[in-house]
Amino acid sequence: MSNSQSDQIYAIEQSNQRFQFDKKVAAVFPDMIKRSVPGYQDVILNIQQLAASYTQPNSTCYDLGCSLGAASLAMSHGNQQQNVKIIAVDNSEAMIKQCSTNIQSFKHRTPIELLQSDLQRVTIKKASMVVLNYTLQFIPQTLRTSVLEHIFNGLLPGGILVLSEKIIFSDSKINQLMIELHHQFKRQNGYSELEISQKRNALETVLIPETAACHLERLEKVGFSHVSCYQQQLNFASFVAIKR
Repeated sequence: MSNSQSDQIYAIEQSNQRFQFDKKVAAVFPDMIKRSVPGYQDVILNIQQLAASYTQPNSTCYDLGCSLGAASLAMSHGNQQQNVKIIAVDNSEAMIKQCSTNIQSFKHRTPIELLQSDLQRVTIKKASMVVLNYTLQFIPQTLRTSVLEHIFNGLLPGGILVLSEKIIFSDSKINQLMIELHHQFKRQNGYSELEISQKRNALETVLIPETAACHLERLEKVGFSHVSCYQQQLNFASFVAIKR
């Protein structure tokens, strides 16, 4: 993405603060996610490929929790249908502002409309594709089912939801192993022990992960006919859910 800076937010010791998508995060977000989320580039590429297969003419695609618009641009590049638009939603003013700059910087064939809003307030209609990229994990667990029900009801028959999340494991030993491997991934990408520790503390009460089984069960519960985990690297997984 354009004008990305190196992520050094947690390089200096600081008092415990909750993680938030503010101007500091928006400025370094591409670097942050590249160095923190294993397999992220594959996730974006797969979204482009899925858009090529699942967008329908005269429909809308939604990127809920769009951050700086990587998934929106991927859908735009992948779409092969006529009269399709993409609505990119984020509740952070800083992220939407930087997203607007990014969208304008890249050529893309499908119109992208930006909307600053809580995704629960967005009306989903005539949707052929919805992306929730590392977004559901920031929503209170008591609201997650209703969010997915709202998306399901707004999808056209044959529509697809792509859900990417950080996950945990029911086996405590495996869970700890995945945490350690993820920390090693961050070390290999230049993060210090201080940065890893402070980032984890900042996210502890903000990002609440669940097991892959929990995600699959919830997707089936709200009505999706076909659900699967299609990509996993360490403790990050992506799911697809298709409406009959």
